[in-house]
Amino acid sequence: MFTGIVSHLGEAAEVREMPGGRELVIASDLPLAEISLGASLAHDGICLTVTAIGSGWHSVQVSGETLARTTVGGWVAGRRLNLERSLRLGDELGGHLVFGHVDAVGRIAAIEPDGDCHRVELQVPEDLALMLAVKGSVAVDGISLTVNACGSDRFAVTIIPHTWSHTTLADRRIGDPVNIEVDMLARYVARQLAGLRQA
Repeated sequence: MFTGIVSHLGEAAEVREMPGGRELVIASDLPLAEISLGASLAHDGICLTVTAIGSGWHSVQVSGETLARTTVGGWVAGRRLNLERSLRLGDELGGHLVFGHVDAVGRIAAIEPDGDCHRVELQVPEDLALMLAVKGSVAVDGISLTVNACGSDRFAVTIIPHTWSHTTLADRRIGDPVNIEVDMLARYVARQLAGLRQA
């Protein structure tokens, strides 16, 4: 479980193919002495298990399923990543509750200046757009953001300067894929409504 508050930036140092998936070595300034093997870390919003730890780096393994359903299949050495340690009981919940289970890959549709901020519009599958609401929460590449506008296949968020400079959003360009996770409550409401319609 995470909050969508990015605490560190990492970089994919190595990307290695392995049977049925891929292994990644991530360089970062995470306090690795406090992180155990088997711990969960969010990488651009994807919950991945730490499989090895070295001096200034850790590695994770990614299954074929995750490669197919997230942006990780396109990661190459040198890519910067948003990192977040898992939530501990008693931690401040500064963003919103995030599973680290990506619902879909969206795409950057527009980036426009908005004073000192940036307005970013993202295109998503229509069934996912139905789970977004104005003033609701969404995780984009693991960043907890507030939805400002919704459409049939897109939504918009406003990025403050601090978030722009302390996450990888400044690296993104129009057309780039991003990991999208809707508010977990929206998943259950959508499932229940679907069941009512079938009944």
